[in-house]
Amino acid sequence: MSAKLDRLVRQLKESFGDRIGEPVLALGEVTVAIPAENYLEAMRRLHDDPALRFEQLMDLSGIDYSEYTGYQGKRFAAVSQLLSITHNWRLRVKVFAPDDDFPVVASVTEIWNSGNWYEREAFDLFGIHFEGHVDLRRILTDYGFVGHPFRKDFPISGYVEMRYDPEQKRVIYQPVTIEPREVTPRIVREASYGKGDGRG
Repeated sequence: MSAKLDRLVRQLKESFGDRIGEPVLALGEVTVAIPAENYLEAMRRLHDDPALRFEQLMDLSGIDYSEYTGYQGKRFAAVSQLLSITHNWRLRVKVFAPDDDFPVVASVTEIWNSGNWYEREAFDLFGIHFEGHVDLRRILTDYGFVGHPFRKDFPISGYVEMRYDPEQKRVIYQPVTIEPREVTPRIVREASYGKGDGRG
């Protein structure tokens, strides 16, 4: 671990104690998990504390762990990438929504304005609700879209499709008309693929 990252880990432990998870170093970056009940307060301190001073929220995305191999925890997480220009270090922060059926975590838009569209995207694609967000609505899919397309249980073809109807002179929604098809490559699904017939 570099001296700078070692100093960041020490500072996180000193500032937060057991209110956050154990900082983990992987691929040259520190990751910390914060319990949902401590998330907003911790994020505010990460921003405001001169010893940490993460001025920028570079990214925030959702994750669905439901099909993650060997994983036995909460399904949905919001993951933030923070940058401190003052100290020239980065931090990845992960918070898990306590309820898998209706995932909710606190919004960080009052701390970083850049969180606005990031949280809207995570809501749109994963269905994660950000409590305190003043304008939480879809940002990438259509307002009539059904479901959240980045969830692992969302069908590849979706549930509805839209098209322009020349008779009604408007866009209409209808059930998906795409026929299900095999998406596994033949080389994977057919044991004899590419072996020839022996005549050759």
